[in-house]
Amino acid sequence: MAAIFQGVGAAAALSSSPSNSFDTKKLLCSPRRSFSARKGASFVVVRSDGSVNFDLNHKGRRAQQLITNAVATKADSSAAASSSKPGHELLLFEALREGLEEEMERDATVCVMGEDVGHYGGSYKVTKGLAEKFGDLRVLDTPIAENSFTGMGIGAAMTGLRPVVEGMNMGFLLLAFNQISNNCGMLHYTSGGQFKIPIVIRGPGGVGRQLGAEHSQRLESYFQSIPGIQMVACSTPYNAKGLMKAAIRSENPVILFEHVLLYNLKERIPDEDYICNLEEAEMVRPGEHVTILTYSRMRYHVMQAAKTLVNKGYDPEVIDIRSLKPFDLYTIGNSVKKTHRVLIVEECMRTGGIGASLTAAITENFHDYLDAPIICLSSQDVPTPYAGPLEEWTVVQPAQIVTAVEQLCQ
Repeated sequence: MAAIFQGVGAAAALSSSPSNSFDTKKLLCSPRRSFSARKGASFVVVRSDGSVNFDLNHKGRRAQQLITNAVATKADSSAAASSSKPGHELLLFEALREGLEEEMERDATVCVMGEDVGHYGGSYKVTKGLAEKFGDLRVLDTPIAENSFTGMGIGAAMTGLRPVVEGMNMGFLLLAFNQISNNCGMLHYTSGGQFKIPIVIRGPGGVGRQLGAEHSQRLESYFQSIPGIQMVACSTPYNAKGLMKAAIRSENPVILFEHVLLYNLKERIPDEDYICNLEEAEMVRPGEHVTILTYSRMRYHVMQAAKTLVNKGYDPEVIDIRSLKPFDLYTIGNSVKKTHRVLIVEECMRTGGIGASLTAAITENFHDYLDAPIICLSSQDVPTPYAGPLEEWTVVQPAQIVTAVEQLCQ
């Protein structure tokens, strides 16, 4: 393995890669969103305007009804209008790949490692075609040994490379928790600043469609407690690419959470180069009556609920927090000072989840601005069932969000 990284390092030394510094204030936001999920031969796309395209088997049709019928929607022309805007349209996994490919072209120290990331192209095809373009030294297929290749990636980062480690599934990275905690998060501090760890650890997680308990874990809160780690969660093709590029350029270790049900989400993104701020939330929908804080897949459940809330006379402000560590308390605080009510919607577990940490931060910093107790809607504290109907019961649905807002605004 030493020979492998010497080879990559030699390639990096021969290149004249530009500076890795960037202005983290450059953030472009896009209102165009869609949601998609794939299971077997069935495919469904639900856009945020309420329109639905589907080709479902019996199970998929039932699940779709549970979501779309939970709230009333009002159709608009936003989806059609987006097709005429400049840029190019990509699925979320393609946006991740485009961001990764651009950074590998820009900086020869960027390399990829993980299970099946090479010629197979990754389990969700995020690295498809990269091995043919950049070679086996920069796109390294590893054995099924998460602790080994994660530790190897951390060592590579210490020597000057910028590795991107794919975990195939976030649940598998529990096998590398020691490397991520004791090495990745601490070595910069324990070395007295002698080492930097510019590594990106990424992969899919969240509740899929009947993937079973071990493949449906939400591990954000597990890694949130590790000092020295930054965490972000992408929710659109636009911010998936922007966060990927920013994470690779960062001098800090970054964990990028992707949701397994968002990979086929489609959006038009700019042709020009851009990055997203790793520490900044996204204002999805300005409002006056209540602040709804969410991230990842729950963004789409919240926006589905928002249509019903508007029809009922409420004006919710929706914020995709994106940065799970640290929280963007500037954006969140300004919203709380305006609405005086907070609803947190997450897919993470209720006990010790992201919502619990966010509730504590808001209470500590903005308690005097709250006119009602904070409500947090989280997944139930149970292993995710395999059965489809039971799986849906464990995850927050749009109808619950509508009820919570009505309770808050009484």
